[in-house]
Amino acid sequence: MKFSKRIQQVNLSMTLAIDAKAKEMKSQGENVIGFGAGEPDFNTPDRIKQAGIRAIEANDTHYTPVGGSNDLKDAIITKLKRDNGLDYERNQILASCGAKHSFYNLAQVLWEAGDEVIIPAPYWVSFPDMVVLAGAKPVIIETNATNEFKVTVDQIKNVLTPNTRAIVINTPSNPTGSAYEKSELEAIAEFALENNILVISDEIYEWIVFDGFKHTSLASLSKEAQKNCIVINGVSKSYAMTGWRIGYIAADAEIVKQVTKLQGQSTSNPCSISQAASIEALTGPHDDVMEMVREFEKRRDIMVSLLREISGVSCNTPKGSFYSFPDFSALYGKKDANGKALQGSLDFTEYLLAAKKIAIVPGIAFGADANARMSFATSRDKIEEGVKRIKEAVELLT
Repeated sequence: MKFSKRIQQVNLSMTLAIDAKAKEMKSQGENVIGFGAGEPDFNTPDRIKQAGIRAIEANDTHYTPVGGSNDLKDAIITKLKRDNGLDYERNQILASCGAKHSFYNLAQVLWEAGDEVIIPAPYWVSFPDMVVLAGAKPVIIETNATNEFKVTVDQIKNVLTPNTRAIVINTPSNPTGSAYEKSELEAIAEFALENNILVISDEIYEWIVFDGFKHTSLASLSKEAQKNCIVINGVSKSYAMTGWRIGYIAADAEIVKQVTKLQGQSTSNPCSISQAASIEALTGPHDDVMEMVREFEKRRDIMVSLLREISGVSCNTPKGSFYSFPDFSALYGKKDANGKALQGSLDFTEYLLAAKKIAIVPGIAFGADANARMSFATSRDKIEEGVKRIKEAVELLT
């Protein structure tokens, strides 16, 4: 069987692969503790589920407009005004089958061979591959823990070429948990405007922030910044609705028009039931969201504190999302019980799974081989037991 060159250039999603491996081992009776999940371990709030049930009972089970119903678009517009101080019209909003689908659509519409898209690393695993699928070139900028894994204007300036079309900013970040201050976003927005670079702002973890941090949407900085920015968001993370598959973009009307054309020839509209549930998520009370965030903050504190007790491990304190991104590189070169030297994050994570049945995602999947991603979207008991096992595994290395 002959396959296209484009699909042969794409990597498997390592986050999904790790999660699948852990679930397979669990199904075979293995006592695996998984820190790989990229979704809340909370259930969708009842108020949102009931909205979906009402939609089914009302027979709202037919096609909607390609980019989502007017009611959903209005709910998104209301949310963007209320939470971010942004003004949009219906023709500037489009809902898709998750924020991942939103980014894929944008890549297909905006970029082609010869174009370059700047992506700070560590990055969400799918960003570079979706740029590659569009025929364009991902230009990776390495960041570090000293600057909380955030890219600077000087770094962007160093990789700028006449072919640069866009830069991707993810705040709060998957996988690092870092989040950009308003002043940092202002510098990036100003540079992007001066150099005619589009900004793709992934804000899917907007509500999951800690220690009183205030999320700022880059598009909210000025009318010029808004026009030069595409906001990607959705209901998956903040409302524990990963399976409902609703993401959206807010952008210039011409961009939305082209994405609508593409989506009309691929998936058409996202699920009508999910749209109804998302309206409730976006417009209803946020008490359930805040309760979930408070619990995530407590879990974060436990995980980071315990990781820092392990010799050779360092870990920043995440400002948002539900991930920690510890640095295990001081342990590389050490040997396991079979005498195998661990050469990087993939070796290290495979060792943890084999030795102590702990599943974490190697940092190489995110462009940062020194680290690994650990989700604290799991119970406090599992966090305590899991990090204890990691400590035991580390102590076995020679």
